[in-house]
Amino acid sequence: QVQLVESGGGLVQPGGSLRLSCAASGSRFSIAAMGWYRQVSGEQRELVARITSGGATIYADSVKGRIAISRDNAKNTVVLQMNSLKSEDTAVYYCNAIVYLVGVTGATNYWGQGTQVTVSS
Repeated sequence: QVQLVESGGGLVQPGGSLRLSCAASGSRFSIAAMGWYRQVSGEQRELVARITSGGATIYADSVKGRIAISRDNAKNTVVLQMNSLKSEDTAVYYCNAIVYLVGVTGATNYWGQGTQVTVSS
């Protein structure tokens, strides 16, 4: 099993910045990709950004140029640096990891518990 522990989030004014971190822990696993999703109450969860073990990244169009994702493979951590935040960025942000477990065929999807980001004056 793999556990994802998120940190960061909170309240920030429009135009401000926040940094979200997520650390994966467990045993006998390797991570194919890590990323962040967000969800507003009553709406579907949507991808914000994802990064593979090789460093390839993908971003939602709505955050391009304002948000950057980075990863430390040795520490199994992923960081989401969010700048120029807007009110529409308000949501619960979830860390996600696509994991290969030793002895298990195929990849397994893991989620963090979620952290609230509120952008408001």
